[in-house]
Amino acid sequence: MWHLKENGIIVYLDVPLMDIVSRLKLMKTDRIVGQNSGTSMKDLLKCRRQYYKKWYDTRVFCESGASPEEVADKVLNAVKRYQDVDSETFISTRHIWPKDCEQKVPAKFFSEAVIEGLASDGGLFVPEKEFPKLNCGEWKSLVGATYIERAQVLLEKCIHPADIPAARLGEMIETAYGENFACSKIAPVRHLSGNQFILELFHGPTGSFKDLSLQLLPHFFAHCIPPSCNYMILVATSGDTGSAVLHGFSHLNKNDQQRIAVATFFPENGVSDFQKAQIIGSQKENGWAVGVMSDFDFCQTSIKTIFKDSDFTGFLTVEYGTVLSSANSINWGRLLPQVVYHASAYLDLVSQGFISFGSPVDVCIPTGNFGNILAAVYAKMMGIPVRKFICASNQNHVLTDFIKTGHYDLRERKLAQTFSPAIDILKSSNLERHLHLMANKDGQLMTRLFNQLEEQHHFQIEKILVEKLQQDFVADWCSEAECLAAIHSTYNTSGYILDPHTAVAKVVADKMQDKTCPVIISSTAHYSKFAPAIMQALKIKEINHTSSSQVYLLSSYNALPPPHEALLETAKQQEKVDYQVCAADVNVLKSHVEKLVENQFILKVSE
Repeated sequence: MWHLKENGIIVYLDVPLMDIVSRLKLMKTDRIVGQNSGTSMKDLLKCRRQYYKKWYDTRVFCESGASPEEVADKVLNAVKRYQDVDSETFISTRHIWPKDCEQKVPAKFFSEAVIEGLASDGGLFVPEKEFPKLNCGEWKSLVGATYIERAQVLLEKCIHPADIPAARLGEMIETAYGENFACSKIAPVRHLSGNQFILELFHGPTGSFKDLSLQLLPHFFAHCIPPSCNYMILVATSGDTGSAVLHGFSHLNKNDQQRIAVATFFPENGVSDFQKAQIIGSQKENGWAVGVMSDFDFCQTSIKTIFKDSDFTGFLTVEYGTVLSSANSINWGRLLPQVVYHASAYLDLVSQGFISFGSPVDVCIPTGNFGNILAAVYAKMMGIPVRKFICASNQNHVLTDFIKTGHYDLRERKLAQTFSPAIDILKSSNLERHLHLMANKDGQLMTRLFNQLEEQHHFQIEKILVEKLQQDFVADWCSEAECLAAIHSTYNTSGYILDPHTAVAKVVADKMQDKTCPVIISSTAHYSKFAPAIMQALKIKEINHTSSSQVYLLSSYNALPPPHEALLETAKQQEKVDYQVCAADVNVLKSHVEKLVENQFILKVSE
């Protein structure tokens, strides 16, 4: 295998097991070389597959019944893609296409999009070409696959092997999802009642959907960065991202930890007590938490401002040899893995016999920053038949209003603190990516709209774009009382405890979905993280006010989903951990960043 790889391109023909068996029967052969008597074909192929996975350069999916000519065409296309290293580039959402066709568009590769996080013009990176599409046969061959296998196939199609070789990508995926998740299915789908299904995205180490990306992104990042540079990753969190980022990057190997550090900024009074304890408790040698005396929108806007400050970023590079990057969903490497669980949820419904492949589903997603729901849009572009995207908001329903009117209006709108803090967001970053897609990649329009949002706090899109948006999207919002009532009624009828974000989505799904097809509701966090709200909803009298006792009390209820062991461990940690708090001032944040860079990459090295 090593010799082959040194001298050519290894193409892995991924053929369904039953096809191999039927081919052998046609050849009047009942076993193959290396197969001992008593060893099943399935076991032998499973053993061989690990060697194929270790060495191949590109994979060709040979769906059941494919002719030799069809497979040959696929091989030619796969080899062509492998050799054409410039074929899959990224542009900024604010990129303005040159009128003179002779002018070369500056290309960014996947690895550069991951490292840089935010484009230099303030836009977000998106693929220059269309998303890759799987055909019906390819999707059907994934119905019986594991989550890890599905992730590898889908991500291989979205990441060029020149950026991350397929075999290395497979290793990253296995490390990310291998032992870190409490459920072997990683993101299982559970039937709630009627036509409603819950996509459980909280089985990762920090109990939220962010783990599905943030166990993998650190490996992308460490692979893509040049060996001679240090990187400081800045993250704004509305609750769950902070602990997930800190956990993910603290589990890199020692060498990578020494050159990649993380600073996560969270609203000091805008996350639940448990979330705060979790963020602060997740600080490690290469990661810190900083409370900010403001809201999430301020934290997110400040980080974007810091990125755009070329004097400051240049100073850090020259003075400390350190480059800034991001791990929020503004980073393409963070958003991409989320596509997998939306596709996987659909395949699970097919696998469990609830639908046949090709039947439509709706998805309902509690939405703040628009990343999760955008990943579902990308899953549809790859071939998953999603009919409607149902955007569920809480009292901060700027997105619902926008989807209904086309007017994004932050004037006279104050951020409300709710039981679902992860979607307490008014400035929705990933909306820019979706508008860019709908407006046929009009970077000039994006620049105008989002500059207007910054300067005048509102923008209006044209009627034709509103109509285009409303073809796929519907939206509504949920009051605090409706959220608690949904938690209470769902527990009473099915013994299942929804977290407040999932309850928001359930309320909106009940209002907006017509019950003519299944609806997959994204459950974005484990209820343990929001114990006070759950106890209020279930009318449980609090014995005392410590978050750990509340979590333990809820875990004794024998409800579904089962208690999250990692969160129970977090609740046990009573010791007071130090963290920094700073004023709502971008310059104060910048001085914190510089201090952390100095401590991590200068003082620690000199020790």
